[in-house]
Amino acid sequence: MYFAALLARTEDGWEASDTELDDVETLSDLTELAREASVDDDTVIVFIEEEDAWFGLLRIEGEDDPRIYVSDGAAAARSSYGEILTKELLGDDQDSDDLDALDLDGTEDGEPLDRGDDEEDSGTAADAVPAAPVGDRLILADLGLSENRLLLLESDVLAEIADALGAAEVLEAVR
Repeated sequence: MYFAALLARTEDGWEASDTELDDVETLSDLTELAREASVDDDTVIVFIEEEDAWFGLLRIEGEDDPRIYVSDGAAAARSSYGEILTKELLGDDQDSDDLDALDLDGTEDGEPLDRGDDEEDSGTAADAVPAAPVGDRLILADLGLSENRLLLLESDVLAEIADALGAAEVLEAVR
Protein backbone atom coordinates (compact mmCIF):
# COMPACT_ATOMS: atom_id res chain seq x y z
CA MET A 1 0.00 0.00 0.00
CA TYR A 2 1.38 3.35 -1.03
CA PHE A 3 0.90 6.75 0.48
CA ALA A 4 1.76 9.72 -1.69
CA ALA A 5 1.45 13.40 -0.97
CA LEU A 6 2.55 16.55 -2.65
CA LEU A 7 3.75 19.67 -0.84
CA ALA A 8 3.88 22.88 -2.83
CA ARG A 9 5.61 25.93 -1.40
CA THR A 10 3.67 29.17 -1.70
CA GLU A 11 4.06 32.72 -0.38
CA ASP A 12 1.83 31.71 2.53
CA GLY A 13 3.75 28.54 3.41
CA TRP A 14 3.20 24.97 2.27
CA GLU A 15 0.06 23.56 0.66
CA ALA A 16 -0.42 19.81 0.77
CA SER A 17 -2.52 17.52 -1.35
CA ASP A 18 -3.06 13.79 -1.40
CA THR A 19 -1.60 12.51 -4.66
CA GLU A 20 -3.07 9.80 -6.86
CA LEU A 21 -0.38 7.80 -8.60
CA ASP A 22 -2.70 5.64 -10.72
CA ASP A 23 -1.78 7.43 -13.96
CA VAL A 24 1.94 7.70 -13.16
CA GLU A 25 4.02 5.31 -15.23
CA THR A 26 7.26 7.24 -15.72
CA LEU A 27 9.41 9.84 -14.01
CA SER A 28 8.14 12.34 -16.58
CA ASP A 29 4.56 11.65 -15.46
CA LEU A 30 5.51 12.19 -11.82
CA THR A 31 7.47 15.34 -12.64
CA GLU A 32 4.56 16.75 -14.64
CA LEU A 33 2.18 16.01 -11.75
CA ALA A 34 4.47 17.99 -9.44
CA ARG A 35 4.88 20.89 -11.85
CA GLU A 36 1.10 21.19 -12.19
CA ALA A 37 0.89 21.78 -8.43
CA SER A 38 3.60 24.44 -8.45
CA VAL A 39 2.70 28.03 -7.75
CA ASP A 40 4.94 30.43 -9.69
CA ASP A 41 7.55 27.69 -10.25
CA ASP A 42 8.18 27.39 -6.50
CA THR A 43 9.44 24.25 -4.80
CA VAL A 44 7.29 21.13 -4.89
CA ILE A 45 8.12 18.00 -2.91
CA VAL A 46 6.47 14.68 -3.77
CA PHE A 47 6.51 12.10 -0.94
CA ILE A 48 6.01 8.43 -1.74
CA GLU A 49 6.03 5.77 0.95
CA GLU A 50 5.37 2.06 0.78
CA GLU A 51 4.31 0.53 4.12
CA ASP A 52 7.48 1.55 5.96
CA ALA A 53 9.58 -0.51 3.52
CA TRP A 54 10.99 2.56 1.76
CA PHE A 55 10.23 6.19 1.04
CA GLY A 56 11.15 8.46 -1.80
CA LEU A 57 11.31 12.20 -2.33
CA LEU A 58 11.10 14.03 -5.62
CA ARG A 59 11.88 17.74 -5.58
CA ILE A 60 10.90 20.00 -8.45
CA GLU A 61 11.81 23.66 -8.82
CA GLY A 62 10.61 25.35 -11.97
CA GLU A 63 12.01 23.75 -15.08
CA ASP A 64 15.12 22.37 -13.32
CA ASP A 65 15.77 18.64 -13.48
CA PRO A 66 14.09 16.78 -10.64
CA ARG A 67 16.12 15.89 -7.56
CA ILE A 68 15.48 12.42 -6.14
CA TYR A 69 16.19 10.59 -2.90
CA VAL A 70 15.18 7.02 -2.03
CA SER A 71 15.68 5.57 1.46
CA ASP A 72 16.31 1.96 0.34
CA GLY A 73 17.15 1.45 -3.29
CA ALA A 74 16.69 -2.33 -3.33
CA ALA A 75 13.27 -2.24 -1.65
CA ALA A 76 12.13 0.58 -3.91
CA ALA A 77 13.36 -1.16 -7.07
CA ARG A 78 11.00 -4.06 -6.32
CA SER A 79 7.93 -1.79 -6.39
CA SER A 80 6.39 -0.07 -9.37
CA TYR A 81 6.70 3.54 -8.17
CA GLY A 82 10.06 2.97 -6.54
CA GLU A 83 11.39 1.48 -9.74
CA ILE A 84 10.57 4.75 -11.52
CA LEU A 85 12.84 6.62 -9.10
CA THR A 86 15.66 4.09 -8.89
CA LYS A 87 15.89 3.71 -12.67
CA GLU A 88 16.51 7.44 -12.94
CA LEU A 89 19.09 7.40 -10.15
CA LEU A 90 21.02 4.31 -11.20
CA GLY A 91 20.49 4.35 -14.95
CA ASP A 92 18.48 1.93 -17.00
CA ASP A 93 20.68 -1.00 -17.99
CA GLN A 94 17.69 -3.14 -18.85
CA ASP A 95 18.55 -3.93 -22.48
CA SER A 96 19.18 -7.63 -21.81
CA ASP A 97 16.05 -7.87 -19.65
CA ASP A 98 14.01 -6.35 -22.48
CA LEU A 99 15.23 -9.11 -24.78
CA ASP A 100 14.35 -11.78 -22.21
CA ALA A 101 10.87 -10.33 -21.89
CA LEU A 102 10.41 -10.89 -25.62
CA ASP A 103 11.41 -14.60 -25.31
CA LEU A 104 14.48 -14.05 -27.46
CA ASP A 105 16.55 -16.47 -25.42
CA GLY A 106 17.80 -18.65 -28.24
CA THR A 107 15.33 -21.49 -27.67
CA GLU A 108 12.55 -22.65 -29.90
CA ASP A 109 8.89 -21.95 -29.10
CA GLY A 110 9.73 -20.25 -25.82
CA GLU A 111 11.25 -23.40 -24.25
CA PRO A 112 13.11 -22.61 -21.05
CA LEU A 113 16.81 -22.21 -21.45
CA ASP A 114 18.71 -24.77 -19.34
CA ARG A 115 21.20 -22.64 -17.42
CA GLY A 116 22.24 -25.22 -14.87
CA ASP A 117 24.11 -24.00 -11.79
CA ASP A 118 24.90 -20.62 -13.36
CA GLU A 119 21.28 -19.50 -12.92
CA GLU A 120 21.74 -18.93 -9.18
CA ASP A 121 24.58 -16.49 -9.80
CA SER A 122 22.87 -14.47 -12.52
CA GLY A 123 20.79 -12.20 -10.24
CA THR A 124 18.24 -9.67 -11.40
CA ALA A 125 18.41 -5.97 -12.08
CA ALA A 126 16.81 -5.29 -8.68
CA ASP A 127 19.62 -7.25 -7.02
CA ALA A 128 22.13 -4.75 -8.44
CA VAL A 129 20.44 -1.87 -6.59
CA PRO A 130 21.96 -1.21 -3.16
CA ALA A 131 19.87 -1.90 -0.05
CA ALA A 132 20.83 1.56 1.14
CA PRO A 133 19.87 5.17 0.52
CA VAL A 134 20.39 6.36 -3.05
CA GLY A 135 20.09 9.77 -4.62
CA ASP A 136 20.49 13.35 -3.48
CA ARG A 137 21.06 13.25 0.28
CA LEU A 138 21.05 17.04 0.40
CA ILE A 139 17.62 17.23 -1.24
CA LEU A 140 16.08 19.02 1.77
CA ALA A 141 19.17 20.50 3.44
CA ASP A 142 18.35 24.07 2.43
CA LEU A 143 14.79 23.59 3.76
CA GLY A 144 15.85 22.51 7.26
CA LEU A 145 16.52 18.76 7.05
CA SER A 146 20.23 17.93 7.03
CA GLU A 147 21.77 14.93 5.30
CA ASN A 148 22.55 13.27 8.66
CA ARG A 149 19.01 13.69 9.94
CA LEU A 150 17.54 12.39 6.67
CA LEU A 151 19.70 9.26 6.86
CA LEU A 152 18.66 8.58 10.48
CA LEU A 153 14.90 8.67 9.84
CA GLU A 154 13.27 5.32 10.54
CA SER A 155 9.63 5.55 11.58
CA ASP A 156 6.86 7.95 10.64
CA VAL A 157 9.37 9.40 8.22
CA LEU A 158 7.04 11.64 6.26
CA ALA A 159 5.73 13.28 9.42
CA GLU A 160 9.29 14.01 10.57
CA ILE A 161 10.23 15.45 7.18
CA ALA A 162 7.11 17.61 7.08
CA ASP A 163 7.83 18.80 10.62
CA ALA A 164 11.36 19.84 9.63
CA LEU A 165 9.92 21.76 6.68
CA GLY A 166 7.30 23.44 8.84
CA ALA A 167 4.52 21.61 7.01
CA ALA A 168 3.47 18.97 9.54
CA GLU A 169 -0.06 20.27 9.96
CA VAL A 170 -0.80 20.55 6.26
CA LEU A 171 0.61 17.09 5.57
CA GLU A 172 -1.38 15.58 8.42
CA ALA A 173 -4.55 17.12 6.96
CA VAL A 174 -4.19 14.98 3.81
CA ARG A 175 -3.02 11.86 5.57
